[in-house]
Amino acid sequence: MRNLFTSLKTLGIGAAFALLAFGHAAEAANPMELNFGLFGPKYDGRVAECEKALGTITSQFHEKESTFWNSPLTITSYGRIHEIAFRPWQSDNIPRRYCSADVMTSDGKLRTVHYSIIEDGGFAGFGQGVEWCVTGLDRNWAYNPGCKSARP
Repeated sequence: MRNLFTSLKTLGIGAAFALLAFGHAAEAANPMELNFGLFGPKYDGRVAECEKALGTITSQFHEKESTFWNSPLTITSYGRIHEIAFRPWQSDNIPRRYCSADVMTSDGKLRTVHYSIIEDGGFAGFGQGVEWCVTGLDRNWAYNPGCKSARP
């Protein structure tokens, strides 16, 4: 039995060497294969206003705090909602609207939320996505320091 395994092992190593030594060389793609089906992004620049994202932020904030941090915190109200920038980079980048607002949380503290609304940034690229950060409650440091990475 031992001889059978040893001979199979030797045969496997020999077959792998033969494939590497006598296999076909890699060839470049022909012109039909180069860019077939690659058409690039087609963004319209239609991004919702700042107020449209507040419901999403409220529900996602509550879910994050209760699920991951075992905290009863919720957002109770918004104030001073304003746009910071719209498409601040080159025109061929994904369109984003950057906004900021004051939020009152259920613990009675006034904080700032920075967020962006992204065209085609929803689940699997469908719909608009929202990325947000509440200053002082970025517990996993995703946008540290002080939610600076959530701004343009």
